[in-house]
Amino acid sequence: MKSLSLTALHGIPEVRAGDCLSALVLSALADNGYGLESGDVLVVAQKIVSKAEGRCVRLDTVRPSPRAEQLAHSAQKDPRVMELLLGESTQILRVKPGVVIVEHRLGFIMANAGIDQSNMDPSDHDSTALLLPADPEASARRLRDEIAAALAVQIGVVVIDSFGRAWRNGVTGIAIGVAGVPALIDMRGKLDRNGRELRVTQIAAADELAAAASLLMGQADEGLPVVVARGFPYALRESAIQEVLRPREQDLFR
Repeated sequence: MKSLSLTALHGIPEVRAGDCLSALVLSALADNGYGLESGDVLVVAQKIVSKAEGRCVRLDTVRPSPRAEQLAHSAQKDPRVMELLLGESTQILRVKPGVVIVEHRLGFIMANAGIDQSNMDPSDHDSTALLLPADPEASARRLRDEIAAALAVQIGVVVIDSFGRAWRNGVTGIAIGVAGVPALIDMRGKLDRNGRELRVTQIAAADELAAAASLLMGQADEGLPVVVARGFPYALRESAIQEVLRPREQDLFR
């Protein structure tokens, strides 16, 4: 019988720039009495990765360019945030009041370049912005390697963020960096239960895991940024998040 269990780790403290994430996770595992096993996957919220890596920017240090001022007027956003958004993007795709859709420098098509001001230090709530990690894949690999070395287990790590989708309302967890976890499972060429060959089926396995873990993490004040997944139904392997990024020539929305 197949089963997948998801366990949110309690007790992860407020993360600051320079904190060692692997040490925080190891401490939380011990405090929760939870032992990792080979094959487990850690699903980690982007926000704590960005905070630990010092990706928080004080807005009073940002000087908006004329283009940022113009776009900010159209989007009804802070020009300083818009300047950060421009710096994180390779292309602006859509602008409307409240939202800017971009091609992020990491290749993601996303709203507001992933820049976030929620769940920041209350004293800095309106004066800082948090950017995505500079390299989420490297962040995932580092966390995976440090925890695997400390506990002598073979695990995977998925760094996730909340994305909107072109076809639906609402946000869901999406993988933005993987280490030891298949981002995409290609079923093409396999047979279905009736012996028919699958021709187009590809499974966004890391995204499905991200969405499931996001249910426990929540989107507000839950304070549960790390989830352990046990029973992930696919073999762990090295991959890259680029596996799930649709090439521009196949993207019907760009």
